[in-house]
Amino acid sequence: MSLNTKVNEIPLYIKVNAQDNVAIIVNAGGLKEGTLFSCGLKLDEFVPQGHKVALCDIEEGQGITRYGEVIGYAMTPINKGSWIKESLVRMPTPPEMDELPLASHVPVELLPLDGYTFEGYRNSNGTAGIKNILGITTSVQCVTGVLEYSVKRIKEEILPKFPNVHDVVALNHTYGCGVAINAPEAKIPIRTIQNIATHPNFGGEAMVVGLGCEKLSPAQLGDQKDLMSLQDQAGFMPMVKMIMKMAEERLEKLNQRQRVTCPVSDLVIGLQCGGSDAFSGVTANPAIGYAADLLVRAGATVMFSEVTEVRDGVHLLTPRAVNEDVGRAIIREMKWYDDYLEKGEVDRSANTTPGNKKGGLSNIVEKSLGSIVKSGTSPIAGVVGPGEKATEKGLLFAATPASDFVCGTLQLAAGMHLQVFATGRGTPYALAAAPVIKVSSRTALLEQWSDLIDVNAGSIATGEATIEDVGWELFHFIIDVASGRKQTWTEKWGISNELSLFNPAPVT
Repeated sequence: MSLNTKVNEIPLYIKVNAQDNVAIIVNAGGLKEGTLFSCGLKLDEFVPQGHKVALCDIEEGQGITRYGEVIGYAMTPINKGSWIKESLVRMPTPPEMDELPLASHVPVELLPLDGYTFEGYRNSNGTAGIKNILGITTSVQCVTGVLEYSVKRIKEEILPKFPNVHDVVALNHTYGCGVAINAPEAKIPIRTIQNIATHPNFGGEAMVVGLGCEKLSPAQLGDQKDLMSLQDQAGFMPMVKMIMKMAEERLEKLNQRQRVTCPVSDLVIGLQCGGSDAFSGVTANPAIGYAADLLVRAGATVMFSEVTEVRDGVHLLTPRAVNEDVGRAIIREMKWYDDYLEKGEVDRSANTTPGNKKGGLSNIVEKSLGSIVKSGTSPIAGVVGPGEKATEKGLLFAATPASDFVCGTLQLAAGMHLQVFATGRGTPYALAAAPVIKVSSRTALLEQWSDLIDVNAGSIATGEATIEDVGWELFHFIIDVASGRKQTWTEKWGISNELSLFNPAPVT
């Protein structure tokens, strides 16, 4: 008997906070009109799984409260037991940036968690990698076709001779020429490419393939010995042979690397949501937040991101900043993004997707409150700008767009070894340069995608596990993946998405 069948036998809802006047339906398939809960609540109509039911009569204009926060206001009177549809909820205004408290409630640092290690690859600059990969980046999109052809041949003809090397990865992107290279915001894509080329999983042996006439000089991305320009070659096959020759020289060096014991404090872990639903904020994200606290206690660097997905909960974040400077840095990034969206004639409400809404999320406010839970309870120790490298330990806010692909690319540039990714609707998203651990918010998703979901947090909703249980499971799984003892499903299948640069500067 599946977990869903068990849950369907008893009508269940989840109320997060004592102040909430709504709850979400747990049962797969939803619950029909007339369903009676043990507390006496009776449904006035069918309510789908994950969607909100009114726990009391809500008057027109009254706040609709979830997570102890107002997520919107009732457009019309809503009866107790009714389905709170998106169309019934008026979104509140976002928190005013100039009125936010700074470092006013800094959490007490949790007790250190000593003795945890992983088996990684020590780099000459003191960093550690969790994979042994030959990364080949580009200075311009023009060379992508040649590089893809070359990498295919490298994997088929050369890589098998070097069993200690996990992969050869083409770090393709769409930047480099046809752009306003000197525009102020061009610094974001440029430093992103530069920092990805020095990712610790590449062991200091990354190559750069350029064309020769592009605006982004290949010399900005690596040492002369690591560069080659296609325009210096006498034809297509000489281009390919040169790339293969340079790759083989580096594969020989990488093949000599061996795993050694490293402290968990060497790890940089990225946190992200994708395909969120109403369960994300009560199962997957709280479990990730618990694991994030464990990692911080063990000395690791943990990054949470996605500006538009924390914007409406920023009043809960700035008080957690370790000092006022960090609080002001959070506000700075939020304001920059508000201006960026305004130039595009949209606001933060453009974030929510049809899948989010189908999964029970009424608006970006509700989504934000569920998203920030994955940051755990640690003090926020610093802020990483888009494309910058993380240089501090502890919990950091890495300012990125919420787009899975763009966020993942920027977290890679920040030095992320692996990413923990919560999903309610499901997505096969993955990265070639770093493992992505998928955490499902619902057991139904695990049952549907048993060969894509790595950790199931849906058991929290059914009462078969606690947030702490899944948090510890995730913490140990992270260490096992970092050590090469376990693989994520997307690693097993060898699937990944292309890099996606964030480029707010003009394209010419």
